[in-house]
Amino acid sequence: MTDVHELSSPGALPDPQETLTRTNWAELNHAYGPAEDVPKMLVALLDANQAVRTKALADIHHVVHHQNTLYEATAPTALYVAAILSDPRTTCSVDKDRWSFPGNMRAELLGWINSVANDVTEVANTIGSEHGFPLDDYPPAVAVREIRPLLFSAAFAYTDDNDHHVREAAIAACIPLLNDARVRHHQGTLTPLVRQVLGSSEMWQHRERAIDALDSWGEDSSGLEGQRNPFLFCDSDLPPDAFPWRTGSSTGCSEEPPF
Repeated sequence: MTDVHELSSPGALPDPQETLTRTNWAELNHAYGPAEDVPKMLVALLDANQAVRTKALADIHHVVHHQNTLYEATAPTALYVAAILSDPRTTCSVDKDRWSFPGNMRAELLGWINSVANDVTEVANTIGSEHGFPLDDYPPAVAVREIRPLLFSAAFAYTDDNDHHVREAAIAACIPLLNDARVRHHQGTLTPLVRQVLGSSEMWQHRERAIDALDSWGEDSSGLEGQRNPFLFCDSDLPPDAFPWRTGSSTGCSEEPPF
């Protein structure tokens, strides 16, 4: 079985096939029990059939990271997802629904990494600790925390991508990963990207993310426009993971859905 401790050093992102074959998935769990079905889901992310790809994407969200919960299978899945970002097949499209952000499979996978990373930040730890569940006491969270430098390197590679949906998704994914002290020195490089790219995004979610990140870093967020009208679209009509950077939030309103 792949040892996450061995893989957490810089530059050690394993080949995706290695993650599939060296991980004893049957000994890990996900939302519905043993994770022996996860390799099939992961391989399907690159399937030639768009419907198959779309289902696989839904599976890693709703089975491996169900309702923003981390499982034993989440960390090796994240390693696989990070490793396939460079595969040309991730530029293929996936089906969209009313909750979907625009973009191809690569943008969607970066969004998934973003969601996973948000669940191991200091904010998430504070909220968990207040309820008696510190992240240090939860092995799946510890495992994800240990591979954050690998996930950051994979996401950072796309912060200047020609596809603006991919570029925005990559920058957004880097924000919670910067919570790791081992990559925090990149914050200075990310700051202008957060301001210029996310801060001017057509997506209000990205603009809000930029404001929140800059404010938390002690940087200037003046001039960035967040939610213009807080009463046009209510967060209660959104899925639970619509605001992954606002761990524990369940109320509020926003201007409009992604489409």
